[in-house]
Amino acid sequence: MALAEDLHACLSEVVGGGVPEAADAGDPLRFFRQWLAERNLGLVPIAEPASFDWPGQWIAVVEGSDGQHAVVKFGSPSGVWLDPAGADDPGTRITAGWMLAPLDLHLPTQAPFGASAGVGAVVGILIAPAAEETLTRIDAAVALPGQGLEGDRYARSEGTFSSLGGRGYELTLVEAAVLDELELSWEDARRNIVTTGISLNALVGKRFHIGPVECVGRRLAEPCAHLEKLARPGLLRPLVHRGGLRADILSGGTISIGDVISATDD
Repeated sequence: MALAEDLHACLSEVVGGGVPEAADAGDPLRFFRQWLAERNLGLVPIAEPASFDWPGQWIAVVEGSDGQHAVVKFGSPSGVWLDPAGADDPGTRITAGWMLAPLDLHLPTQAPFGASAGVGAVVGILIAPAAEETLTRIDAAVALPGQGLEGDRYARSEGTFSSLGGRGYELTLVEAAVLDELELSWEDARRNIVTTGISLNALVGKRFHIGPVECVGRRLAEPCAHLEKLARPGLLRPLVHRGGLRADILSGGTISIGDVISATDD
């Protein structure tokens, strides 16, 4: 896991600390990307990193006799800013690189999605047994920590994005008011929990309860081409930052229609 340790050190240097360890992550790069997304940040891949010329900080992957390592580069032409493993030498070659950039230039990196969520309620619960199958409305569902809602495709590891792994694939939520405005049915929205009265965006990075079940908000459930394919064209732009929340389940229990939703530390 040398690369994971180096990436942790490099990202900590670039963002100023607070980066979690990825020791148990099967794909450390995906783990760090998902963590950064909670902060309105992303890693932009560099097409030709070996010849990249940038007067700011960027992260390079160098490969030598002992494998891959990450270093922070800086300047034009770029030199080494931070080399956690002491791996950068004339015998290494740069195989990949990334720049750290905001996902949305109009949003801040501190509490980019709002500070207070308020209190809301569950008005809809939907599950589908497999990827791309029609969602079905139910009155209650058992939340399984580390999996998802019982009977749903993601709890069964049969969702479209299940193979990607990482954080935020256990539970999705969306606000009913947004769907009403866009005249998009709950089924076509492809989310598990439909809510009212709460700002889901403000739950990114926070623990919250849905009835007796404790969850943690990971990142926004932004729209994509896959959703447009299954629902209808033209949904991407009006759903940007309004497509709901991706969350993970921390403690189990039964989620029911009418359950109160509130942030643990709001």
